[in-house]
Amino acid sequence: MANSGDKNTRTYSSLVVDGMERAPSRAMLHAVGFKNADFEKPQIGIASTWSMVTPCNMHINHLADDAAKGVNDANGKAVIFNTITISDGISMGTEGMKYSLVSREVIADSIETVVGCQGFDGVVAIGGCDKNMPGCMIALSRLNRPAIFVYGGTILPGCHKEKKLDVVSVFEAVGARANNKIDDAELKAIEEKAIPGAGSCGGMYTANTMASAIEALGMSLPNSSAQAAVSEDKRIDCERAGAAVLELLKNNIKPSDIMTKQAFENAITIIIALGGSTNAVLHIIAMANAANVDISLDDFTRIGIRVPMLADLKPSGRYQMAELIEIGGIQPLMKILLDQGLLHGNCLTVTGKTLAENLADVIPYPEGQDMIRPLDNPIKKDSHLAILYGNLATEGAVAKITGKEGLVFSGSAKVFEAEEEALQSILNGDIVQGDVIVIRYEGPKGGPGMREMLSPTSAVMGKGLGQDVALITDGRFSGGTHGFVVGHITPEAYVGGALAIVENGDKITIDAETKELTLHVEDSIIAQRLEKWQQPKPKYTRGVLAKYAKLVSSASKGAVTDN
Repeated sequence: MANSGDKNTRTYSSLVVDGMERAPSRAMLHAVGFKNADFEKPQIGIASTWSMVTPCNMHINHLADDAAKGVNDANGKAVIFNTITISDGISMGTEGMKYSLVSREVIADSIETVVGCQGFDGVVAIGGCDKNMPGCMIALSRLNRPAIFVYGGTILPGCHKEKKLDVVSVFEAVGARANNKIDDAELKAIEEKAIPGAGSCGGMYTANTMASAIEALGMSLPNSSAQAAVSEDKRIDCERAGAAVLELLKNNIKPSDIMTKQAFENAITIIIALGGSTNAVLHIIAMANAANVDISLDDFTRIGIRVPMLADLKPSGRYQMAELIEIGGIQPLMKILLDQGLLHGNCLTVTGKTLAENLADVIPYPEGQDMIRPLDNPIKKDSHLAILYGNLATEGAVAKITGKEGLVFSGSAKVFEAEEEALQSILNGDIVQGDVIVIRYEGPKGGPGMREMLSPTSAVMGKGLGQDVALITDGRFSGGTHGFVVGHITPEAYVGGALAIVENGDKITIDAETKELTLHVEDSIIAQRLEKWQQPKPKYTRGVLAKYAKLVSSASKGAVTDN
């Protein structure tokens, strides 16, 4: 019969395995490898997002083993379990992409379900692809048990003709092929060389953005965001995380102690400084919601006024995450921002120390590097993430404008009811200078699922129209998207937002300086069009997408499903 052990560190597992009446539970656990002594140890769930559906996660089973070793060596009992992942990159531009944002909720729900059911005392969650990270973090917040997030790590770049490649290179090559800038053989060569192995997409796309944000939030060990997927550093990171969660347990440090308002402000600051993905806005709001912290679109504006964009990273810049790793990752950047009063140094982290204490001995970037600009010579003096309002977005929209595209765009609407229609029009050469591509009914409810528009935006860039056209949508953008783009338009078209009544030829202005998104149509005409508008029939009436459409909130609220 199991005895009580140290119940201070076994708050949940003791209820499952202690005492005579729990003998059946212990019997089942003997079968999965528990020894008698293990019942007296705190049980730590290792949430693995391993899957062979994507290179982002194909190695995470090994990382889960490393984290389990760290737990077991620190006198805990690790139990590895799986949750799902999907691949944005593979499903992009298809109906399957509608399941992408849904997967964030499934991941969160499944981790919460397993940990809650099995009585794990702490959690190490390991994520690789875009939705893994916020999904894991939402679950850790809900559970509020000692926990650490581990990033699965970034991919190394591919190479073709001495040029570094990543998955966005392939999307843009499709547009280049449609414009006859390259031939079939060149497209095939890029396709075959762009993804050389395991790890998340290589630029400052959504995966690397969210990993960096979580490190700044204090929920990952220092440098977890800036390690190659297949590396000794990443293996050690996992082992250290396994040991560290036992220390959190002993000291009763929970996610709610770490994920404070100031910690979320630190995460937003890092996202801006790195030139991170628009998806981070959606995910940070959702993570904060789970942590009962009030973060809104307007916090991104407030912080963005004083925080510059400093990182010359893809998609709009020159470098990949693997190259940032070579010069020190994000820790020296965080030290720069802390020293300038742009980060809250008193925030607690999973090391048990404050952010300032973690950064005290960080070595600066090497002299002569040009990947991270100095504060007095930024790429953009304020945030690249512009939260826009106006008669097309009364509840807000998110633009990603680095300044390289200009700050204001006015043009004539070309309206599409779905992403596929817009993509075909771009590839066919129907989109010309001065067009504002409008893609609607792609929001959380209308899609349903809020697909990412990487295929059309990459086609625009591949066609050489990046400076000449804009694209707006109630859908999302991949972190790999660049150009003059506005997404997350709310209210979305499906619920009667003004995007639903835009007509071909209407003039639209995107102004990143005044933070406005304007449809140049008289209010009375807009009202007449809305009066005639009818909501389309739902595209799905059964299954997970139908369920999601009924439950999901507005993108301006994080597209959460548990409010």
